[in-house]
Amino acid sequence: MATALMFVSGCGQGSTPEATSPTAGTEASGAPATKEMDAGVAQRLDEAVDKAMDQAGIPGAIIGIWGPDGHYVRTPGVADQAGGTQMSTDFYHRIGSQTKTFTITGLLQLADQGKLALDDPIAKFIDGVPEGDTITLRQLARMQSGLANYTDTDGFQQAFFADPFRNFTPQQLLDFAFAEPMKFQPGEGFLYCNTNTVLLGLVVEKVSGQSLPDYIRDHITTPLGMSHTSFPTTNAFPDPHAVGYTTQDPDNSEVTATDWNPSWAWAAGAMISTLEDMQIWAPALATGKLLTPEMQAERLQTVTTPGMPADDGYGVGLFNLGGWIGHNGSLPGYQTVSVYLPEKETAMVIFINTDIAFEGQEPSTLVAKAITEIISPENVYAMGDAVQPPDITAPPTPTTTKPR
Repeated sequence: MATALMFVSGCGQGSTPEATSPTAGTEASGAPATKEMDAGVAQRLDEAVDKAMDQAGIPGAIIGIWGPDGHYVRTPGVADQAGGTQMSTDFYHRIGSQTKTFTITGLLQLADQGKLALDDPIAKFIDGVPEGDTITLRQLARMQSGLANYTDTDGFQQAFFADPFRNFTPQQLLDFAFAEPMKFQPGEGFLYCNTNTVLLGLVVEKVSGQSLPDYIRDHITTPLGMSHTSFPTTNAFPDPHAVGYTTQDPDNSEVTATDWNPSWAWAAGAMISTLEDMQIWAPALATGKLLTPEMQAERLQTVTTPGMPADDGYGVGLFNLGGWIGHNGSLPGYQTVSVYLPEKETAMVIFINTDIAFEGQEPSTLVAKAITEIISPENVYAMGDAVQPPDITAPPTPTTTKPR
């Protein structure tokens, strides 16, 4: 992505005190929290978060950590640089590629019910997919299909940036990808690719007989009590929420993307949630709460990607980075991280209201790395420089040369 535009936002100095919302008083398991995090550790976290936010020019953040060592919930920075409104734990937030974890959980539930198999070819469900007789559902979920990523294509970029409020259909998104040649033969490489998850969303719809938003509501968010999580079909954004900041060519200027239509990301990145709900989702996803143990074991089988340590990798719609299991998300104006460290029974959720990269790195990754260097120094959340970061959902600006 183009060089980040630095903000003079005073994120560190303008931090709010630790939140006192109900979210701050709940462990990752959902049981009442018995203690706050040690004051000394909390102070170190305050300093590390402030430093990362100041360095990367992050306007505001909503951060939650829950585990046996206590909870830490904080909302440093501002939701609106023009008005100086503070961030708050009850804000709704666009969660980008974390949507993939919901879409693919739906796929795995249907597999658990015997309605499909992960090694079924996509052609069994969807017509017109290049190499559709060869590409399996598992390969799509593990980013090994070889299909082009529609968000990388000139056609999509021109259409999106001509009108960021436009509503795209899933088929329109696939058409951009299918017009491009395969990147590699199915199963013989790795490319983080939104095309894959759009196809899997269509599979969930066809097999379940429900729209994807309805399926996710009925079979995932409602059973878990995630009452503030939604899958919008327009650019509607519940209040309250932060302003989202991004950059746009031709001059790489800062713009607000708060109400841009997320339909272009659909099954790969359109959902909205809150800190409280993602606190529920992080451990539920990592431990397979909605799946059989056998299906969760298949989900956790990762493929190692270029530039990442051997123990890290991408599984069936989630990743393992330094032992932290979950996903992140990015689309214009917003980034998120929601992960769980099983060996410490600790969940971490990070929301920020910018997707502007800092020295080629996702700002949410900088914050997550700074936090985990303190709370889990043997399990640091970090991404290799050579790998396409799995959080990226947002389309590039037209002159961006780095794949998105």
